[in-house]
Amino acid sequence: MEKLTRLVIADDSPRARHGQRAILAIQPGIEVVGEAGDGKEAISLVEKIQPDGVILDVRMPGMDGLEAARRIKDRWPEIKVIVLSMYATYREEALATGADAFLLKGCPV
Repeated sequence: MEKLTRLVIADDSPRARHGQRAILAIQPGIEVVGEAGDGKEAISLVEKIQPDGVILDVRMPGMDGLEAARRIKDRWPEIKVIVLSMYATYREEALATGADAFLLKGCPV
């Protein structure tokens, strides 16, 4: 049996989370195990679920994705973190948090 890569998605837009989940659902070997609407909720899910990876939007209310990425990588360095944004200007800051990757929303993967 193939080991699934378990992911948490964090984005303040339910529509964006739904779209990401739909795209990931058709990828073999990937399972979305949780969704969060902000960084604080994402950290709580990571603590509880211990996923293999987290996809974080940069701009979220409360705790943004950059701070959440920093805290996740500080506490669980083995968990892969992908930061998403509509704005390329966040790339350097996102990678400086320890994130494993930065992607622009809407980019062809």
